[in-house]
Amino acid sequence: MFGSGVPAILSTLPDTFTFAWVVAILFGIAWVLDARGLALGRSLAAGTWGLFGLFWLTMVPYFAFEHQSYVESILALVGVPACAYVGYLLYDGRASLFTLTRAVAIMLFIYLPFETIPAFTVAGMAIPEPRRVLIEIVATHTGAMIDLLGYAPERVTSSEGFDAAFRWTLASGETIRINVVLACTGLGSMAIFGGLVAAVDGPLNRKVRALAVSIPLIYVLNILRTTFITVVAGNQYMHWQPDLVLLMFGATNPLRVSFLISDRIISQLLAVVALIGITYLVARQLPELVVVLEDVLYVLTGEEHDLTESLDLPREPTNT
Repeated sequence: MFGSGVPAILSTLPDTFTFAWVVAILFGIAWVLDARGLALGRSLAAGTWGLFGLFWLTMVPYFAFEHQSYVESILALVGVPACAYVGYLLYDGRASLFTLTRAVAIMLFIYLPFETIPAFTVAGMAIPEPRRVLIEIVATHTGAMIDLLGYAPERVTSSEGFDAAFRWTLASGETIRINVVLACTGLGSMAIFGGLVAAVDGPLNRKVRALAVSIPLIYVLNILRTTFITVVAGNQYMHWQPDLVLLMFGATNPLRVSFLISDRIISQLLAVVALIGITYLVARQLPELVVVLEDVLYVLTGEEHDLTESLDLPREPTNT
């Protein structure tokens, strides 16, 4: 996929989460410098966008070969030139992109603690790692939905050692374990909207309404998604064209076919549609968000857009 020199360059970079923390901190510093009127803030932000593009380049092999996700691989590839272009535009004077810069910094500061903070003990009290807490909550709610549908898989320990997996036994006697992991919690999507809402300039009551619309909706839709994937994969309901599906994803285990179709194809494509719809609902509550969306469209298309007019968004929230 890459030229011979690219893997050598990527191998010199820090591990994924260290790299992400570096990007988040540099974006944060650039934010502070710009807020104080220092020109260095713009230069630092522009350079950090270049680093962020390099970060997405390092993620392509993971998404393509380990995570086996076409959708995420394509998005990561698109992110490489897109981030570089944002950095160029910001350095060239498109100051509105500082809002997007702040948003990305906040997104990373929301997401990364769940990936990197370990369990620890304070005054003799054991504090579990944040990822474990969130994963097990999602697993519990997923299990409740599965029970409501009349299924009864066994709740077992996940591959990470958490109480967050479901073991299904097929008629053939074979067993399938479906693990709930951090990617199954909706945290990434919630971090995106948390960052966007926090970064834009707007009244607090509008921001609260925007979060009240987005975060619960993301969580509920995510539980429906995890339930759908777990039931379908656990019962092999989508064991369709197994040879073709295994070839497409470079997999060998035929028991993964239903999972690959339900998760990597159907759920991920529907997630993109859902995020677009939620973005529209949030923009109706927080019209200031349109500035960021218009900047993103400019980066992708090279043309200016008036989303307030084209999407018939209110100049003020609809329920003031």
